[in-house]
Amino acid sequence: MRVKRRSRHRKVVKFYSTCFGFREPHKVLVHGLLPADDALRELLSATRPPPLFTSKCVQAQLRRLGKSHSQAFDAAQLLATDSCEHEKVVSAVDCILSLVGDKNPQHYFVATQDSGLRAKLREVPCVPVIYGVKNSLVIEQPSVQQRKFAQLDEEKRIHMEKSEFKKRLKASSEGKTSVDGNIPGVVAEKRSEPIIPQEKETKAPTISCSKSGSEGRW
Repeated sequence: MRVKRRSRHRKVVKFYSTCFGFREPHKVLVHGLLPADDALRELLSATRPPPLFTSKCVQAQLRRLGKSHSQAFDAAQLLATDSCEHEKVVSAVDCILSLVGDKNPQHYFVATQDSGLRAKLREVPCVPVIYGVKNSLVIEQPSVQQRKFAQLDEEKRIHMEKSEFKKRLKASSEGKTSVDGNIPGVVAEKRSEPIIPQEKETKAPTISCSKSGSEGRW
């Protein structure tokens, strides 16, 4: 069972790596759930523990919850803080959603036990979600919306590649050339110029200015 679960997790990580460009070191945005380094590294099949991030709004909400969440607040104080643009503190959920935005530019994995937040993150194309079940961590399978977005994005990319190929092929068949005389997109071979042998210079014989021994003295 454990082997099957690990295989599913690897497939999920590969999905986000292939479709959305996720790369190591994977970054995890923490919302309440604080996963252990070793468990997180194993979950993401990472070569090193992924760095953990939080935000000032999440820390503020944990502080307001008081003693019941004092341990989580102390742990959150040790994490790297992503700079959200909220002048006034907003709820932790709203802050997390604003940090991932529409395209999750920072490629965050979001660790949360909040079912409401997880439901909202399923609507975002490229946000993998981590949550805890009993004593283990789980990566949520990509939602239907996320898979559809990845498929449409792939089809769009393929269409653009075909369109570009057709343009180059048409330019080649019509004999269109660039300013340097080459077909656009085609690298011309460098022509080697013929080497003209240079004639060797012949030196004229030198005339000695010294007096010969047969000449008489003055």
